[in-house]
Amino acid sequence: MLSFINNKAEFCVKDPNKVSYLYFPLANQHGMMSSITPSLNGDAKTGQHEFALLPVSQESLHDSNMGRNVWFTINHATHLASSGNSLSQMITEDKVSMTAGFLYQKISREALNGLYTIKITSFVPVIDENIELHKVVFKNNSDSEIKLRATIATPIYGRSADEIRDHRHVTALLNKIDLYKNGIVNTPTLTFDERGHKENKIQYGVFAVTSPNVEVENYYPVLQEFIGEGGNLISPIAIKENMQTEYKCNDSISGYECMGGMAFKEISLCPHESFAVVFSVAIQKDGKKIDEVANQYTNVKAFDNELKNNKKYWNKALSTLKFKTNDPDYDNWLKWVTIQPILRRIYGCSFLPHHDYGRGGRGWRDLWQDCLALILMNPQNVNEMLYHNFAGVRIDGSNATIIGNEPGEFIADRNNIVRIWMDHAAWSLLTTKLYVDRSGDIDFLFRKQCYWKDQYTHYTKKTDVDWQIDHGHYVKTQNNSEYRGTILEHLLIQNIIPFYNVGEHNISRLEDADWNDGMDMASQRGESVAFYALYADNLNTLSQLCTALYDREIKEIEVNKELQLLLKPINDFDDVKEKHTRLTKYFDSVSSNVSGNIVVLNTKKIATELKVKSDYIKAHIKKQEWLQNGETGWFNGYYDNNGNRVASIDDKKITLTGQVFPIMAGIPNKKHLKMIAKAADKFLYSNDMGGYRLNTDFKEVKMDLGRLFGFAYGHKENGAMFSHMAIMYSYALYKQNLVKQGRKVLNTVFNHCSKFDKCKIFPGIPEYIDIKGRGMYHYLTGSASWYLLTMVVQVYGIQSNLGDVILNPKLTISDFNSNNETSITTLINNKLFTVKYVNTDRKEYGTYKILRIVSGSYNISFNVLQTGVKINRAEIDNIDKAMEEITVFLG
Repeated sequence: MLSFINNKAEFCVKDPNKVSYLYFPLANQHGMMSSITPSLNGDAKTGQHEFALLPVSQESLHDSNMGRNVWFTINHATHLASSGNSLSQMITEDKVSMTAGFLYQKISREALNGLYTIKITSFVPVIDENIELHKVVFKNNSDSEIKLRATIATPIYGRSADEIRDHRHVTALLNKIDLYKNGIVNTPTLTFDERGHKENKIQYGVFAVTSPNVEVENYYPVLQEFIGEGGNLISPIAIKENMQTEYKCNDSISGYECMGGMAFKEISLCPHESFAVVFSVAIQKDGKKIDEVANQYTNVKAFDNELKNNKKYWNKALSTLKFKTNDPDYDNWLKWVTIQPILRRIYGCSFLPHHDYGRGGRGWRDLWQDCLALILMNPQNVNEMLYHNFAGVRIDGSNATIIGNEPGEFIADRNNIVRIWMDHAAWSLLTTKLYVDRSGDIDFLFRKQCYWKDQYTHYTKKTDVDWQIDHGHYVKTQNNSEYRGTILEHLLIQNIIPFYNVGEHNISRLEDADWNDGMDMASQRGESVAFYALYADNLNTLSQLCTALYDREIKEIEVNKELQLLLKPINDFDDVKEKHTRLTKYFDSVSSNVSGNIVVLNTKKIATELKVKSDYIKAHIKKQEWLQNGETGWFNGYYDNNGNRVASIDDKKITLTGQVFPIMAGIPNKKHLKMIAKAADKFLYSNDMGGYRLNTDFKEVKMDLGRLFGFAYGHKENGAMFSHMAIMYSYALYKQNLVKQGRKVLNTVFNHCSKFDKCKIFPGIPEYIDIKGRGMYHYLTGSASWYLLTMVVQVYGIQSNLGDVILNPKLTISDFNSNNETSITTLINNKLFTVKYVNTDRKEYGTYKILRIVSGSYNISFNVLQTGVKINRAEIDNIDKAMEEITVFLG
């Protein structure tokens, strides 16, 4: 049972120990990334090669006892673990409850007989240090005095996750363990890498103090000594026998697995008195002394202060986007969705237990989609981030796929496998357009940025034999100077090339996959109808943008001479060979250096040519890819590596992705829209799985399309409720004014995710929901950004156009509370406003319109559009900063 306890999204859970695979993120924005379970398992790290605690995956959450722990020995006989993993607690289970907030966890363990309570609070402080803090409070609830001994017992892994199996023992031989007054530190001599070992300078430590203060009596720095012969971490010999050791402060031990083990002197604890242990897990790699950092924060006063700072920090970070609907639980749940894009910036797509396929770093697609939410929450901090991102674009329209830790740092691909995801080029425009619209920063489009350069050219199909790494990762001109093009030029290149890079059905080639990474086995003849539709929409967006520039007296733009080739009209849009000839000519011209010659083009003419290309794609898809039978119909989404259409009416083969982007691009007419929605409800919807599946069961392992068809149906990319695409489906439906259907998607996701007994995750959105209804790969998913974007832009209708504000709410009666009100707090032109909609007559969407907009006593003027109203930017700028609320009256 999970329930929210206040309007700050703090929640409590009864018996969280009885739900497997639960984990909670603990992190700061300075590099510390941890995961923790109700039994204190989980890991702590700063990267793939710096794990303080043993790396964990889903299964090791419950099959390993190598997590954080404090043992309490009562009257020399009863041994209790703060983790709950002791023999006595397994026989007679504690009553366990959990309370959590942003970003801290509290676990309470109470004996069934009520004789003791153990409370553990855990968090990572929001400071520029790599440290997590824990306070463990033991309370004697009995009426008798007891003898109590506390022993901190947290194994220190202290090396790369790569050594979890490979060279596990050999790397233990590198360990050098030093004993401090209240800590144990492991500093391996080397970082082990057979390609080239390096001197290690990273320290991993566990430090602990007690309150009242008690001295350390015994050190247990070696894991196998702590466990003892015949023992284990559930019943270690050191605890059972109160093992005495000769280790003392300043000793060093080498060559063994490290244990952060320290036994404090026994104390007498009076009835109803408490005893606290504060301990830290720290990683130090910047030359500071680890003991000085750890000791600064490993005490009760510092712990309590930093916990307050932690709550204050995260509440402030999330304050720029809040919702007040008719359901307080929904409002609180949305706050957890709001923090998810921030968590993915921190963790990437790795470093949480379900994300054990990741070795660190964020992917290209993730980078842009996380920015969608960040633009909504704090657009001023996104400008430079977006600018640096464009340095990863190749001049052939492809891109580096892994983002490094520093701004503008990119890697060609993970594991040196060069691949092309054909959807990658599309996302940067969606994000950049949102930024420019909401900020009005048109100048951003004309900032000049370099292009990523490595040996790969022609969409990675060829190599530049003259390029060497010491030439630098940027394109040069023929006179050997760095070439830089505008951001607008980058966007044009990225989105025009897919128009030419088509397969035999005149649809964009699938390459090595699109958004669905599982479609990775059709690089020769595969085609993606779904994302060809998105590129059509993007070309239309660029056309509208160029028209807007022209109307703002920006009638000409500069581009490199080579790009002019792709912007010229072609003779026959249906001629695949002509497209290939044009594209090859462009690729050849930019495969090594570029000319560096600049041409000036008319923005109106560019807009016209882009519109023609966009319209052709839409018409082509509509004519060639629409499938229909009776009252249902859908678009084919793909062609496989044998050149065969993947979707089928007769076999009921349908992909949700194949519908989302044609809908978003406005390709289906109203009749077809209703047919798609009906088909999705009939063949893809599953209430038990939280909404719309990604595809129907194709009942075959399609070796000619991708690995996803090897997955069991109902899991991950093969027929799970994949949150990202389901929520994009909602966005697309809202965009085409199918509000009832769009709201159904959002509600179903929330309703399922908020059923703790069914979804079995803490508040938020998982990557997907499996066939049994369990949420999988929690926290790190682009669906969070799209859920927020849908809520802000579509549901509450807070839209923008190059700085002007457009209000086009698509609220239903169910969105309003008993006072006929609903509100959103969000940034508008970098000012924080609460926009309150008042629907006194309780009219349904489609029957109301905006009557009046006020801020205090100030009437805000607006122009009525075909959809919604437009408020000029100057009108928003004129609102008194003291007035934080805008009220919109509907009628």
